[in-house]
Amino acid sequence: MSFGQMMDTSTPRPPKTQTESTAVLIALDAPLKARRWRVDRPLLIGRAEERCDIVIPQRQVSRLHAQLLPVSEGVLLEDLGSKNGTFVNGERITQVLLQDGDIISIAYAVRFAFWRAESTVTVPLEESGTGAAPSDDAPRADAARRLRLDSATRQVWIGDTLLEPPLSAAQFRLLQILYEHPGQVVPREKLIEAIWGPQALAISSQALDALIHRLRERLAEADPGVAYLRTIRGQGLLLENPPR
Repeated sequence: MSFGQMMDTSTPRPPKTQTESTAVLIALDAPLKARRWRVDRPLLIGRAEERCDIVIPQRQVSRLHAQLLPVSEGVLLEDLGSKNGTFVNGERITQVLLQDGDIISIAYAVRFAFWRAESTVTVPLEESGTGAAPSDDAPRADAARRLRLDSATRQVWIGDTLLEPPLSAAQFRLLQILYEHPGQVVPREKLIEAIWGPQALAISSQALDALIHRLRERLAEADPGVAYLRTIRGQGLLLENPPR
């Protein structure tokens, strides 16, 4: 019995309307790069064109590889007994309830970014749910700067190199806030509220310090010659993003 079948179905949920938030899946790699799907119904992923909603025409992908199931708690990702596996944030899974910002890899052939609500995605979605949008290997914004990021796909470039593995959702959100305020000191309270919500203000100071430390380590691994995160004592944090 699958996870979805074990859910309590005694009180049916009303159908979603266009105004409700809908989870979204975004392809990060060719041949599907930049295509987007609303996860408002079960979606099959695999190689079988006649059966799958998301078709990946690569041999290492099983004909029926995985499926996405909207459930009362969110969206469940389930591997369908594939040979080469389904992975979330680098770990092979059988079933998992997806979290905001998770990176899904189908047989290490194509990666997808999962967002729990359309409002999280900064690029427009096609009404069909499968529209493609133009995408370069690196974002165009701030092309003259050394560090660049793409909010839609949660990808970060340093120079022409994509940061791998991807940042965690919290690490990316911290970097995104600083990136959106170039040359400005962002107060710690604003960072905490943006990452964890206003209810976390009283308890997340140490969590923020730990998050800053981990993000510094990730950026230093990719570019040890630049200190991107600068702490301004008594004020907050500043992103120093030098020219390329």
